[in-house]
Amino acid sequence: MNSKRILASISALVMAAAAVSCGQSDNNIEISEEEAISVSAGELEDSEDENNDSEDDDENTDSTKAAVTTAKKSSGKSDKTDKADKAETTTAAANAKNAASTTTAKKSTGSGNKSDTSASEKTGSSGNSGNAGTPAVTTAKTAVNTTAKTTAKTTAKTTAASGDSQTVTTAAATQPAEETPASEYTAEIDLSSLSYTGDNVTVNGSQIVVSAGGDYHFTGSLADGQIYVSTATEDKVKLVLDGVDISCSTGPAILVYEAKKCNIELADGSVNYLSDGGSDKINDGVIFSNDTLRIKGSGSLEINSGNAHGIASDDDVIIEGGVYTINSIKSGIFAHDDITINDGELTIKGGTNGIKSKGTVNINGGKTIVSGGTKEEKCSIYAYGAFNYTGGEVYAAGNKVSPPTTFSNPYIVVNYDSGCAAGTQVGFVLNGTEYASFAPQNNFKCLLMLSPDITAGAAFTAYVDGNPSEEFTVEDGQNLFVIS
Repeated sequence: MNSKRILASISALVMAAAAVSCGQSDNNIEISEEEAISVSAGELEDSEDENNDSEDDDENTDSTKAAVTTAKKSSGKSDKTDKADKAETTTAAANAKNAASTTTAKKSTGSGNKSDTSASEKTGSSGNSGNAGTPAVTTAKTAVNTTAKTTAKTTAKTTAASGDSQTVTTAAATQPAEETPASEYTAEIDLSSLSYTGDNVTVNGSQIVVSAGGDYHFTGSLADGQIYVSTATEDKVKLVLDGVDISCSTGPAILVYEAKKCNIELADGSVNYLSDGGSDKINDGVIFSNDTLRIKGSGSLEINSGNAHGIASDDDVIIEGGVYTINSIKSGIFAHDDITINDGELTIKGGTNGIKSKGTVNINGGKTIVSGGTKEEKCSIYAYGAFNYTGGEVYAAGNKVSPPTTFSNPYIVVNYDSGCAAGTQVGFVLNGTEYASFAPQNNFKCLLMLSPDITAGAAFTAYVDGNPSEEFTVEDGQNLFVIS
């Protein structure tokens, strides 16, 4: 019986010593954890969260110390008590361990690197008791410090790398996909393949039909076909010619049957060709419009008429830019209403008249070189109504010419009594400078020069095949010079 009591007392003392050793180890490890947290916080720059964790650690450490103290007291009585004493001692030690476990759990929840520290605590304190606790604590401190620092650095690097990776991934994911730019045109038509993309266009054999208002872009060649515009609601239509070559054997290359207004634009830098044929007496132009026709742009256009006029309209024709070469059987430009030239460079060779309007002719800019037909009554420029000149340059040759009715500066008309043969080179020289030189395709008798450089007192000379006329002095108003 006594031996049993002695053995029980020895067991109680061993357990109490182990409890004391655990308490010391935990207490020292708490300090090591705080050091490790300080290092981790410096690495991760997260001191506020770690300080909050430290406050929780202090409360749990106090609970642990109290539990260890109770255990020590219990172990001091172990050799004088019975089984009830041993049970109390065992309970106290268990409570101390539970308190330490609670502290470890809270720290583990507070930060990822504290889990490694808890593992180090267990390794450092296992298998050590009594006086052997000091080496165990030292080992635990070393392990905790090393593990904490390594974990903190690894966590910082991993977090930074992870953050960068997430940032790149997010940027790639949120970067908008490239979109095909929307076309600025209602439709784009390739004449060579008779294909198109867009709206309000149909293909009828070799005829391209535009059926509603909008902007239409044309490229390519059409050996025997037509662009046909018919808008029931009389919409505004713009046809952009960008390197086209269209010929039509039976009528206009471009026929504007119905539109409130039709603009033809010569795309920048483009070279375009239009020609017609047949014997259509109604739609009698390579470009023919039943409505007002406006042509502009900075490209070039060559027109060759095999039927009648070059450009014709039942309403107005307005030229606002571009480079033109017009060869026609009848008039180069013809309109039932008004013809207006605001800009552009025009070279016109008409079989009857060069420019003919049943309304008015208005020259406000640009440079026009024009020659008319062979018949006596035909003119280089004919205006049934007024001929208004405000600016630009005009050099004309024909059997007759309609003189300007309104003008901003003096102008010059030269009459050759005996006439000149087709192909004769003529030149216009003002104050010693040649302003224009060309060879009319038909016989001619009359020359016309309009230019803002013509002023009263200027010296003018006309050349025919390199032979100069006498020098004339310009006066205000009309200047009519006759050469026999």
